[in-house]
Amino acid sequence: MIQIIKRKRPPVLAPSVRHESTLPAGHPCMGCAVRTAAVCGVLDCDKLSKLRGLGNHLRLGAGQPLFHEGDPVVSVFTLTSGAIKLYKLLPDGRRQVTGFMQPGDFLGISIDDEHAFTAEALEHSQLCYFPRSRFDNFVEENVEVERELYRLAAHELAAAQQQMVLLGRKTATERLASFFLALAERAERAIDGEIRFVRLPMSRSDIADYLGLTKETVSRVLALLKRQRLIRLDAIDRIEILDRASLEQVAAGDLDA
Repeated sequence: MIQIIKRKRPPVLAPSVRHESTLPAGHPCMGCAVRTAAVCGVLDCDKLSKLRGLGNHLRLGAGQPLFHEGDPVVSVFTLTSGAIKLYKLLPDGRRQVTGFMQPGDFLGISIDDEHAFTAEALEHSQLCYFPRSRFDNFVEENVEVERELYRLAAHELAAAQQQMVLLGRKTATERLASFFLALAERAERAIDGEIRFVRLPMSRSDIADYLGLTKETVSRVLALLKRQRLIRLDAIDRIEILDRASLEQVAAGDLDA
């Protein structure tokens, strides 16, 4: 059972006002579990219905691509359930995972006309998608969505800078500890509380390609953190954080695991 402890944390960038009231019966977005966390959460009932009318639903099976690197950008997406990984293939065949998308995340926007990476489902996933041209027109008419996209872009830039530090300066142990904490903090923002259990829908190879490590190193460091009683493997795809304070010290390089 997940134990939730309410706590306040400063926002990365103050978001637009979110509409969390219950939608009326028959509304096309009624029952959506991520509405208040997604980009569309800044829209009132009528505007949300209008946006929903511009798009449709899409289902992906595990391992199925949403789009490939180099594909034309024709749609934008909101992940409503499941998980998706983003990656690039280098000229020599090596792979760099650049991120993991979770429910409520928005993807598909690019400054170019082609996708810069491949998006692939890690598990059964569902998305809302909107033709890019229709979405662009909608954003021009609704400044609250434009502001929310700006906030997300600022957050992604900060995350990219943190990832550069992680890959360039941190040890393997510090990288994995930072990764677990980042996943926990991301989940906590969605519920405005603290959690102990963290889902890992990605494979050990995916984690390795994200952290710039080998699969064997990820397994070795995972076993080390378990022996130190910092985490516990609750299931193949879920860990329990046993000592968060010490895990944070390891991630910061202040404590040797």
